[in-house]
Amino acid sequence: MNTSDFRKHAHELVDWMADYFENVEDLPVLPDIKPGDILKQLPNSAPEKAESFDAIFKDFKDVIMPGITHWESPNFMAYFPANKSKASVLAEMLMSTLGSQCMIWLTSPSAAELEEQVMIWIREMLGLSDEYTGVIQDTASTATLSALLTAREKVTNFSINKEGFNEQKFTVYASSEIHSSIEKAVKIAGFGASQFRQVSVDENFAMRSDILAETIEKDIADGFTPVCVISAIGTTSTTAIDPISKISEICKKHKIWHHVDAAYAGTALVLPELRWMAEGVDDADSFVFNPHKWMFTNFDCTAYFVKDPVALVNTFTITPDYLKTSVDEEVKNYRDWGIPLGRRFRALKLWFVIREMGVEGIQKKIREHVALGKWLAKQVIDHPDFELMAPVPLNTVCFRFTSAKEDRLDDINEQIMNTINKSGRLFFTQTKLLDQFTLRLAFGNTNLEAYHVENAWNLIQEVSKIHKQDA
Repeated sequence: MNTSDFRKHAHELVDWMADYFENVEDLPVLPDIKPGDILKQLPNSAPEKAESFDAIFKDFKDVIMPGITHWESPNFMAYFPANKSKASVLAEMLMSTLGSQCMIWLTSPSAAELEEQVMIWIREMLGLSDEYTGVIQDTASTATLSALLTAREKVTNFSINKEGFNEQKFTVYASSEIHSSIEKAVKIAGFGASQFRQVSVDENFAMRSDILAETIEKDIADGFTPVCVISAIGTTSTTAIDPISKISEICKKHKIWHHVDAAYAGTALVLPELRWMAEGVDDADSFVFNPHKWMFTNFDCTAYFVKDPVALVNTFTITPDYLKTSVDEEVKNYRDWGIPLGRRFRALKLWFVIREMGVEGIQKKIREHVALGKWLAKQVIDHPDFELMAPVPLNTVCFRFTSAKEDRLDDINEQIMNTINKSGRLFFTQTKLLDQFTLRLAFGNTNLEAYHVENAWNLIQEVSKIHKQDA
């Protein structure tokens, strides 16, 4: 493809992208296909000869698009938003064009220094202590693994990196409502799933700090070395808020690394009125949240903050001769601040988003989303056929239909969800609370308006009436 062709096709793609943004909410959110439907349309072997871009783009529209779940749709209310904004998409285009490999300062000086400054902006926007130093990683899963590895090395004076595990008996703690990536990180870091303590939660699904303290004391008495406690500002199922301050006190008492996982809900800290959620976070050792979830920055972009960047760097640093430069003592080489050597220019899209929206613009959207969460929670509470299953501090609402025999409720709630999802008009998912099948709506799309949430609630009521008659 020559430059002239590239220019022509790039304009075609941008026109298509703009149309997609305008029309995505009219598309079925969930594709109506069966496993293998896309695969059987793809050739078994790669093409021997070059194909025209027109043919490739036609297949994208005819073969790939029918199998896309539209995360960009404001009617997507499953899991958590994988948000974006037009500014972040444009920045991603520039990132791809530049092809910057941002492993060390010398390979992309602008990338390194922009990342350093943008993370200071983010720290201030969230009201975090200036004791924190930030770095951009790909996902919260990677950042949490980095925290566990750093905690492991710090508690052993970096001996495991040098000599491997010996007879040490380490323990890691989190609530029973924590994200599944935590247990995966515990396994990868070599602690072993049997040494992972999942602490019970209270009636609001937040970690019980008294049980945490008792569990730690017992483990110490039994010869274990507690390494890390992972608390949550916004658990996965319900966005429950763990008692961060009390957990920080316990960790300080026993010199345990305290990592705060705010992957989704952390963005809400841009609102001063919601910073009660983070009380005690400045006494923690590390903190992570994902701008790619609720700060309108497309995947992937994770903000990871640490109090002790020296321990972080010492955990990961390896400097072969071919990576040494004459300015290493003067700069931050971010390849030493996490697991991968290669790094994308993620700071660029975060910079674009913050500048294009402004802090006030980001705050306005977050306030609107939180208000919609409160509105929907009230609708559920006031409706005789539904029950709210968990508090709603933000914009994730967990509830269930209750007007049927108890032994049928799980099945009926699942039928309601499946019927709606199959219609393509809305996509949401479930969780399990108190061992009960629970409907869960999480909405935070960049283009979400009140009528999207109102339509979703009306649709759920409409479908539930059908199942109520069958109950």
